[in-house]
Amino acid sequence: MEIKKFEVGDVLEMKKAHPCGARRMRVLRVGSDIRILCVGCGRDVTVPREKLEKNIRKIIPSDEVDS
Repeated sequence: MEIKKFEVGDVLEMKKAHPCGARRMRVLRVGSDIRILCVGCGRDVTVPREKLEKNIRKIIPSDEVDS
């Protein structure tokens, strides 16, 4: 299985929406567990990398994200 490349500050567009309705998550920490922040409601979640990678639709690099 290929490991997806993303860094702190990147925005991940997910296949499923967060309960608040937002599909975009900002990466806060990278490792074997990934800490992400919901762009919609501000909730932060720590998820195992393997589970998160299955749910990513698109990776938006931090240099392309509107601040």
